[in-house]
Amino acid sequence: MRNHTSLSIFILLGLTDDPPMQVLIFTFLVVSYLLSVTGNLIIIILTLVDSHLKTAMYFFLKHFSFLETLFTTVCIPRFLYSLSTGDKTISYNACVSQLFFIFLFGGTEFFLLAIMSYDRYVAFCKPLHYATIMNSRVCVWLVTCCWIAGWLVIFPPLCLGLNLEFCDSIVIDHFLCDASAVLKISCSDTRFIEQMVVTLAVLIDIVTFLCVVMSYIYNVNAILKFPSSQQKQKAFSTCSTHLIVVSITYGSCIFIYVKPSAKDEMAINKCVLVLTTSVAPMLNPFIYSLRNKQVKQAFADLIKRISLISRK
Repeated sequence: MRNHTSLSIFILLGLTDDPPMQVLIFTFLVVSYLLSVTGNLIIIILTLVDSHLKTAMYFFLKHFSFLETLFTTVCIPRFLYSLSTGDKTISYNACVSQLFFIFLFGGTEFFLLAIMSYDRYVAFCKPLHYATIMNSRVCVWLVTCCWIAGWLVIFPPLCLGLNLEFCDSIVIDHFLCDASAVLKISCSDTRFIEQMVVTLAVLIDIVTFLCVVMSYIYNVNAILKFPSSQQKQKAFSTCSTHLIVVSITYGSCIFIYVKPSAKDEMAINKCVLVLTTSVAPMLNPFIYSLRNKQVKQAFADLIKRISLISRK
C-alpha cells in the first residue's frame, strides 16, 4: 500500500462509539480471547506431552490450534488496546503487517481444514490402511504444503496492495485492517485487485469447502455401514460438531470476501468478522478436541502430573 501523501498512520473507527456498548464488547472479547488462547494452548500441550495423542488426527489438530491462536492474536489484542485506551490510530506498517498475517493464517487454515477432512475420510473409509496412508512423513508434508499454499495465494494481491494510493483518506471503517475496508478508502482504481481478491477467495473457500463436503459425504456412507448403533451415533456426533465449525469459518469468510465490490456496506461485515476472529477460535478447541474422551483423559493425566510435581 503506497502512501501517496506520506501519511504514516490510519484511523480505525472500530465497531461503535457508544461507551456502554464498548465496555460490553471489550468484556466479551477479553473473555473469548482468553478462552480461545487457553483452550488452543491446552490442545497443543496435550498433543506434545501425551503418548496417546500421536496419531495423524491430533497432529493436524495441534497445527490447527496453533493457527487459531495466531489468527485471533493478530486480530483481537490490537482492538482491545484501542477500546481500553481510546487510541484508534494504527501505523501504516502495522496495518500492512496485520493484513499480511490475517490472510496468511486464514488461508493456511482453510487448506488445513480440507486436509483434516481428508484425514477423517481415510479414517472412516479406509481404516485398515489409515496408519500407512497417514504416516508421520505424509502428515508433515501436508502441513508444509498448507503453509506454502497460503503464502502463494496471498502473494499476488499483497504485491498489488503495496502500490495503492490513499490521498487524504486515512479513516478505515473497521476495527482492524481488513482488505475490503482498506480498498474502500483507496483513491486508486481497485477494480482489478478486488476481482483478484474475489477470485482467490473462491479458489480457497469454495474449492476447499467442496473438498470438506465431499469427504463428509463419503464419511456418512461409511458410517451407515457400521454394525453398531453406538458406533454410528459416536461417528455422527463427531461429523456434526466438525461441520458446525466448518460452517462458521467458511460461511463468514465467503460472506465477507465473495461479493461484487469492496465498496459495499461494512457494518454487517464487521460483525461477521468479530464472529470469525473471536467466537470460532474459542469454540474450536471444545468442538474438535475437548469433547474427545482421549483428550479428556490426557488432560486429567496432565493435571495429576502437575499436582504431583507441585507437592514435591
